[in-house]
Amino acid sequence: MAGWESYTMPRYLKIAMDLAARIASGEIPEGSRLKGRSTLATEYNVSPETIRRSMSILSDKNVLKIMLGSGIVILSKENAIQFIKSFKDDERVADLRLKLAQLMEKRSGMDEEILSLTKQIIDMYRYKRSDLITPVEIPLPGKSPIIGKSIGELEIWHNTGATIIGVVQQKDIILSPGPYYEFCASDRVLIVGDENVIERFNAFVNGIL
Repeated sequence: MAGWESYTMPRYLKIAMDLAARIASGEIPEGSRLKGRSTLATEYNVSPETIRRSMSILSDKNVLKIMLGSGIVILSKENAIQFIKSFKDDERVADLRLKLAQLMEKRSGMDEEILSLTKQIIDMYRYKRSDLITPVEIPLPGKSPIIGKSIGELEIWHNTGATIIGVVQQKDIILSPGPYYEFCASDRVLIVGDENVIERFNAFVNGIL
């Protein structure tokens, strides 16, 4: 994903975190001196420059102090604990932001797919095709007795034999509205069925049937 790649902690940060954890646990006590950069570089199998960067971070957080000519002195176990906590919090926020971005991208892709499929379905019902049953659009009369009632409550198919495939509301279309859909004034109902079914549905919505 452009702009949102998986986050990998740099080696020097991993070393700083490892040393801070060892100090926080008491493995490396306050007041003690660390080995030289070359020795640490060999221990962690990295370059002395990587160790220098790790030490600089811990020095900035007052976890340790770099003494020129005297090595590295451990200053504070408490500061090591705070460094670990703050770093973990920042890492967690970054992780959450990454997951959110991934979800937003998935949602965007799904929205586009849904819109595309919806358009295809609408086009199928909007244009006459020789290999499809052509739906009939029946507007509801202003005083139709079915207004305000649901498809399930009215038992449309049982009473008329009509299959409702959609309801047109102004410029919108509700496909496969389902049994809980309640009819509204100005609805135009899309149904499929033979001539007898259409006649029965017309009578039904006019309160004749």
